[in-house]
Amino acid sequence: MTKSKKPEFRPDEFVVYPAHGVGKIMSIEEQEIAGFKLELFVIHFEKDKMTLRVPTHKATEIGMRALSAPDVVSRALETLKGKAKVKRAMWSRRAQEYEQKINSGDLMAIAEVVRDLHRSDDQREQSYSERQLYEQALERLTREVAAVSGVDEAGAQKKVDEVLLSRAA
Repeated sequence: MTKSKKPEFRPDEFVVYPAHGVGKIMSIEEQEIAGFKLELFVIHFEKDKMTLRVPTHKATEIGMRALSAPDVVSRALETLKGKAKVKRAMWSRRAQEYEQKINSGDLMAIAEVVRDLHRSDDQREQSYSERQLYEQALERLTREVAAVSGVDEAGAQKKVDEVLLSRAA
């Protein structure tokens, strides 16, 4: 059995966990589980008031990654300016695809969901499930923009809103 290379994550570093978004590694601890010693990342998600323990050897395998580079964040914000690409499939199928994109942890895919589900004031109302997916994607995008840009979430939200409003104009 080959031992996989340890991920290069350190305590006090922000990381993106696909199913939960941006979290901060609080520490690396060792625990004995079912007779095996496991090294675990302790990741705290402030907004959700949740702590997650992830085996260090499984981190990259499950899609945990470092924050996006500033140029990726710029490209993601640029994506928001594009025209919404809404497929003509049934809503349940599209919703499933949006959910997969959000949980992929890929910032560009999340930005596409925000772009596709964003409604300006003069457009029709969103359904409840549409609104839920939009808000989930927007929150993930905003948190990563905030962490990469070194601003608080309100500042990042303002930045994202400006881009979305410029699209409507």
